[in-house]
Amino acid sequence: MLEHTLRTYQSPTRLVQRLGAIRELGNEAGLLGMRRPLLVTDPGVKAAGLLDTALEALRGSDCEPVVFDRVKANPGVELVDAGAAEYRTQGCDGLVAIGGGSSMDTAKGIGVVAAHDGSILDYEWGHSPLKSRIPPMIAVPTTAGTGSEVTLWAVITDPKRKIKFNVGGTPNIAAWVALIDPELSVRLPPPVTAGTGMDALAHAIECFTMVYHQPFTDAVALLAMEYVARYLRVAFSQGENLQARYYMSAAAMLGGLSYGTDSAGAAHAMSQTAGGVHDAPHGALTARLLGPVMEYNHAGEPERFARMAAAFGLDTRGVTLWRAAEMAVEYVHQLTVDVEIPSMQELGFAEDEIPMLADKAFADPQTIGNPRDVNAAAYRRIYARAFELGSGRKNLEKTR
Repeated sequence: MLEHTLRTYQSPTRLVQRLGAIRELGNEAGLLGMRRPLLVTDPGVKAAGLLDTALEALRGSDCEPVVFDRVKANPGVELVDAGAAEYRTQGCDGLVAIGGGSSMDTAKGIGVVAAHDGSILDYEWGHSPLKSRIPPMIAVPTTAGTGSEVTLWAVITDPKRKIKFNVGGTPNIAAWVALIDPELSVRLPPPVTAGTGMDALAHAIECFTMVYHQPFTDAVALLAMEYVARYLRVAFSQGENLQARYYMSAAAMLGGLSYGTDSAGAAHAMSQTAGGVHDAPHGALTARLLGPVMEYNHAGEPERFARMAAAFGLDTRGVTLWRAAEMAVEYVHQLTVDVEIPSMQELGFAEDEIPMLADKAFADPQTIGNPRDVNAAAYRRIYARAFELGSGRKNLEKTR
């Protein structure tokens, strides 16, 4: 059936991607008129020496950055608001984020508050609109997963409500430039490579199957799936394999582009809300939930799940549509095992929390994008399956 619902797509972010692209950081900052950017990063990036590389590139182009290196995983409201205060106090004229999704989301949030005043809480999706574009911002990812360098969203934690909330859904929050240097990811330890890579896959899968999909998002999502299927295991096993790092960086970027202005589906509704309850790594948590969500969802979009099987490189010739859809689900289950994603228990969750986690997921706005109707009871079944799979049991009965 032809789609008559209005769909739009806009990405204002300029892409700069190649090995060694970090050396272009100062030039890109100069092109945006930056002279005193706030450089937003985390202690891990600093310890790895990547902050020094970024500072050298910026200072070589007559920039004198102000370093804000207090970012933590799952950045909270207080951190973002403190960063915005620092931006104003120091008289900054732009933003540079170097790190994973937490650093980039923090920088976006700082930009929102700097452009609009108040607190980042005021701009939770569905509250005050983003009327102005954030100040000039360059996003430099050091992981290959979140795609935050190109998304129109930032995810912020509210510890008081124990939830994560979205800010954005508009080009006004997008980075002005995404500077993607795959060499920056070669030092990632295998668990981080696995979690972030599976997060990129989850973006592609959920955006390919979400009710808001459109031709452009379909195209980039499918290519992201192909890259992850071919290169994640290699990047996980050979950290310094530049070819694998290059294509995983591309997969993360493409997965981010597949969002457009819309949300994803049940896997992200679950991982974002659960990540507000326990401070678990977002990528690993999303990965642990992705397979069970796919088990539940494939009945809603069997044609799309069958197409995913082909993107994964599976031979679907001579099999039924339903069998091909199941093959895609099985592939993701096996990939989750191959890259050693932790169990729900290892991520800090307990089975007696399932009712509470399910209720939080059902309340998340990303639920409405899911390709199969889902309620709190269904979320309880999906969570139970996630705990079961992570426990090492061999029961292959599908979630129904």
